[in-house]
Amino acid sequence: MAINKRKGFRFSNYEAPEQTPFEKLFDIFKELITHTSGDVDEALDWLRELDKEYELADENYTIDDFIEDLKAKGFLREEPKDGDGDGSGGQKADLSITAKMERIIRQAALNQIFGKIKRSGSGNHKTGLSGRGDEHMGEFREYRFGDSLERISMTESLKNAQINHGIGNFHLSEEDLVVEDTQFKAQMSTVLMIDISHSMILYGEDRITPAKKVAMALAELITTRYPKDTLEILVFGNDAWPIPIKDLPYLKVGPYHTNTVAGLQLAMDMLRRKRNTNKQIFMITDGKPSCIRLADGTYYKNSVGLDDYIVEKCYNMARQARKLHIPITTFMIAKDPYLTQFVRHFTEANKGKAFFTGLKGLGEMIFEDYEQNRRKRLKG
Repeated sequence: MAINKRKGFRFSNYEAPEQTPFEKLFDIFKELITHTSGDVDEALDWLRELDKEYELADENYTIDDFIEDLKAKGFLREEPKDGDGDGSGGQKADLSITAKMERIIRQAALNQIFGKIKRSGSGNHKTGLSGRGDEHMGEFREYRFGDSLERISMTESLKNAQINHGIGNFHLSEEDLVVEDTQFKAQMSTVLMIDISHSMILYGEDRITPAKKVAMALAELITTRYPKDTLEILVFGNDAWPIPIKDLPYLKVGPYHTNTVAGLQLAMDMLRRKRNTNKQIFMITDGKPSCIRLADGTYYKNSVGLDDYIVEKCYNMARQARKLHIPITTFMIAKDPYLTQFVRHFTEANKGKAFFTGLKGLGEMIFEDYEQNRRKRLKG
């Protein structure tokens, strides 16, 4: 008697993976330390408040135990207070995050924003060019005069010889040879511009933390998956200046206007020094350009509407970048109609791209655009 075996899915209630008390608190602490821009004391104060409300810890594992574990595991270090010598004298030493913790924060941002990405082993993107490149495609074609001998697939060629001539009269001819196609690997130099003007925290919305997370995730993605690419980061307010990747967790908004021109000038200067053929600028901003530095070193500022003088300078920078074959992709967080129109004109002048987005999905958009731009054909 035949037995029908039914195939299908079995559903059950979700059970969260087992976590130690340290792991549970550590996940929360990573978020808090990002929001507080690396201020350990403020992050721990928030953690204690959350513990009072949600009972995150208990008598077996307290917040103080968690802090000691953070220090023991090398995530926090104690630094003497100013004027306190070696930290003795009855005063508590200041706590700060270590380089190890900075890396953990970047990894957490990468997992949170780009969690579904599968890492490749080689760390490079493919271009649309096939030929004598250095990445195997797994596709074969017949041998052509001029093909390099090391590109000949001996296994496939011997198989062809056996099929074409048989075992008894085995020989290998030019017609039996096949070559495995390869692709060139492109390299990309990217400058990420982050607006740190005061508007990034206005209107009760924290816009700088998501921007900072995206920057950390992109930095970790490039350094681990595409190590031959380069990523440089600059911030712009009244002026523009570069910041190292390790300083991203500490990034804060300042009492600044928005000098977009200064940011673009610095970004292009950075990219001029790169030998890579593929170059691009990513700009995360939520505000209109409202400041420009004049030749005498003074600042011309206008926060009311769009100033024609400042706006025209921005358009000129967009055209200059276009002449240098540097596309600018603008991720505009604000959606005011007059700002949207400005970004569209700016993008048209550069022949670049613009995304009008809120904070949700910002990371995924930047990754997808990065991947797409990396596939561009290498120029002569």
